[in-house]
Amino acid sequence: MELTDLATIRAVLKRHGFRFSKSLGQNFLTDPSVCPRMALACGADESKGVLEIGPGFGVLTKELSERAGRVVAVELDESLLPVLGETLDSCRNVEVVPGDVLKLDLAGLLKEKFGGMETAVCANLPYYITSPVLMRFLEERLPVASLTLMVQKEAARRLCAPPGSRDCGAVSVAVSYYARPKILFEVPRTSFYPQPNVDSAVIRLDVLPEPSVRVKNEKAFFALVRAAFGKRRKTVLNSISSGLGLEKSEILTALERAAVAPSARAEQLSIGQFAELSNRLEELKNEQ
Repeated sequence: MELTDLATIRAVLKRHGFRFSKSLGQNFLTDPSVCPRMALACGADESKGVLEIGPGFGVLTKELSERAGRVVAVELDESLLPVLGETLDSCRNVEVVPGDVLKLDLAGLLKEKFGGMETAVCANLPYYITSPVLMRFLEERLPVASLTLMVQKEAARRLCAPPGSRDCGAVSVAVSYYARPKILFEVPRTSFYPQPNVDSAVIRLDVLPEPSVRVKNEKAFFALVRAAFGKRRKTVLNSISSGLGLEKSEILTALERAAVAPSARAEQLSIGQFAELSNRLEELKNEQ
């Protein structure tokens, strides 16, 4: 069964009475070159496990099953389960788990299904859950070595944006705190059925064994970053003061100690400068 063939897709879906859900952002791949590239990019081999999120029609799942030792695919839409039962019938190392990836006990799932295997995430993520899913894996420090994800092209630019770039934002800093991100290749909207209104891109995030910078207070660090980017047109002095509700004099002192210009904009700061500024603010709190 050629899972990227449009006639095959329509026939299987009709046989199971499946209807696409706009709210779930369902779009199935019809470009046969994309999933092999994703499966290769995630580094799957017989010694490794792969967690897939939203297998859809099973195109990527099948490619992963041919490379990985074990594949577990989490699917929210129960009406797709019989479809996957047919399209993945020959894939003996694949298990489809019904559920919401944002609500499942992922730590328990990874331990139960993969044991001590090195595990990667590989998924064509629905656009509306990209950031929540990604940040859950990173913030909870779930035991995965990497995440290879197809996301909306604009989201890919934000997630992988380096400091000083136009696309850099709070989520860019958060990602670079936990991982080393890279855009691998773009996927045009014509590669899907039904065709979405946006193009996509495949990114890979290699999870770091330790955060890329050392901070005294993680919660305060991320609050600082969000405040800095909260009002992008303002200087870091004004945006941080406003966002954190702190006196400008206190922010000025911290900026001076961190060797950051008060007139700088948030996107001009490196993650190291954000960390230094956060640490200096923590010092000032302790001095008071």
